[in-house]
Amino acid sequence: MSVVHHDLTLPIDEGLLNIRIGAIIIRGHSFLMVGNNRDDYLYSVGGRVKFTESTEQAVIREVFEETGVQMEIDRLGFIHENFFFGDSPASAGKLIHEFSFFYYMNTPEDFEPVFDHLSDGGIDEYLIWITLDEKKRFYPKFFREELLHPSKNIKHFITKEVHEGN
Repeated sequence: MSVVHHDLTLPIDEGLLNIRIGAIIIRGHSFLMVGNNRDDYLYSVGGRVKFTESTEQAVIREVFEETGVQMEIDRLGFIHENFFFGDSPASAGKLIHEFSFFYYMNTPEDFEPVFDHLSDGGIDEYLIWITLDEKKRFYPKFFREELLHPSKNIKHFITKEVHEGN
């Protein structure tokens, strides 16, 4: 009997606690992001960590699931504590308290995603290469500045898109 390991998304009070990973996949001056047919913004390749899975295992798994390419981690780049209200059907209006770990990936010279369209819960997703000077809206917002001058150090960000006391 196989054990199903669930995503680390936990209901707490009126909200949710998420533990998420994101991959920073850079090729030249572009980096790979994900968009979908519902939202007007882009987000990193990645997803939720599963119960009993390390964040390193999770980012390798998610990159493979979303690109079809097995990649190796270069280093942990960012830890992001994010407080926001959900906008997906399952989390609409709920306060989300999310811990994200963003890893720089070793991008092979000949890297080409095998998949360019994905589906997640009925939402059609697509992969897109963008540059930091494009006017597209993407999350996390700190990527726009931080990826211009990547650091070898791990950086920590806290983003509160909610009012204190909410």
